[in-house]
Amino acid sequence: MDTTQLLKGVLDAAVLAVVEAEDGYGYDVVRRLRAQGLHDVGDASVYGTLRRLYAAGALTSYVQPSIEGPHRKYYGITPHGRAMLATQRKEWQEFARTLGGLLGSRNEAA
Repeated sequence: MDTTQLLKGVLDAAVLAVVEAEDGYGYDVVRRLRAQGLHDVGDASVYGTLRRLYAAGALTSYVQPSIEGPHRKYYGITPHGRAMLATQRKEWQEFARTLGGLLGSRNEAA
């Protein structure tokens, strides 16, 4: 199954969840998403999501010097972002339960 379209619908929640666990800079967020199994996530998609969530007030940012190269822009979650994530978690659980019921009933009939 091509997960690209599925990922588009849940990328905000995934990014918020990763940043909720620990602040991170762009590529760090990408790396952690991939480490959690979202191997198809694109760098540009994550960077765009970080910028959009920041503009929406869900994330805060700060710059940290790096001994490995240029300064890095870190993102942290705001109270608004935590509220968004809580809503998205609830919506995801309801959706997964509904879809699980649909797919499960189909499998039982086969």
